[in-house]
Amino acid sequence: MKLALVTDAWQPQVNGVVTTLVELVREMELQGHEVLVIHPGLFRTRPCPGYDGIDLAVRPAKRLSELLSTANPDAIHLATEGPLGWAARSYCLKRKLAFTTAFHTRFPEILKAALKVPLWLGYALFRHFHRPSSGVLVPTPSVMHMLQSRGFKNLRNWTHGVDTQLFGYQGLPEVYSPLGALARPVSLFVGRVSYEKNIEAFLKLDVPGTKVVCGVGPLEESLKERYPHVRWLGVLPRPELARVYAAADVFVMPSQSETFGLVMLEAMSCGTPVVAYPVEGPLEVMGSPALGGVLEDDLAVGWYRALTVSRHEARARALTFSWAHASQLFAGFLVPCKRGQTFDKLVAA
Repeated sequence: MKLALVTDAWQPQVNGVVTTLVELVREMELQGHEVLVIHPGLFRTRPCPGYDGIDLAVRPAKRLSELLSTANPDAIHLATEGPLGWAARSYCLKRKLAFTTAFHTRFPEILKAALKVPLWLGYALFRHFHRPSSGVLVPTPSVMHMLQSRGFKNLRNWTHGVDTQLFGYQGLPEVYSPLGALARPVSLFVGRVSYEKNIEAFLKLDVPGTKVVCGVGPLEESLKERYPHVRWLGVLPRPELARVYAAADVFVMPSQSETFGLVMLEAMSCGTPVVAYPVEGPLEVMGSPALGGVLEDDLAVGWYRALTVSRHEARARALTFSWAHASQLFAGFLVPCKRGQTFDKLVAA
């Protein structure tokens, strides 16, 4: 099968959506599928307003049309709701091609925080984007229920995975040499330093030891000034990031608007227990009752409890998520873009 994957989120961007898509493409190709990724790097771009570090394609319709027409894919998947996603949606509707979409990020909340766009308007826009989709892939049952309550249709329950070899198990927290010996316990946050991550709930925690932040984003400079004792690492290569996870005693996830929260799985894969609010993404990653970490409305209370969770338990929970399984689910949700065609016929041909 030849798949055209259209996404506004791709390397060199660093975020959970990019990680998910890169791993998905790798697994799809291992399963024998051909994947064409149409991403912003193939177009002229400009920075996303209010969201530094994210470059968006400028007027991509003509170039995108040429790429899709030349590729002649068997299936088309629109991973994001940015300029490329909208252009590909128009391309498919004009030619009566079926396609699938995904809901990776709660962008209506980001639009509200960054640009003061009313929440109802953001969700109305996204509902319109996904309406003609033959299947909207969502990462958790709770996100599915939320979208159903907002009038979204054709929802499909997907999931994500973690590279348990790259993020290898460490039975005891090790010293991350670039930082040297830190006062323990070491509390870690990894992710975009942005509005939707609620990162100040982590930075304000009155707990002993050292806080470490790995990531960049629009709030980074102002937070660095206000929290000078936090160790700020910026963006690291993924093998280096694995070392940072392994050096932490507790991973803190302060976000209350995660659709999944892949960084929690990466931390747990290294053996680092997680503390998070009992909300959508963390509930999917840790389950109920929580395994590999603590779900708690009071992060400080949960932080102390997380110190008692064994690193072996955190690793065991991460092992229940695999990219091979996630990619097989994904492939099963795809639809032939041309009317009357089936994947069985494509394989036979």
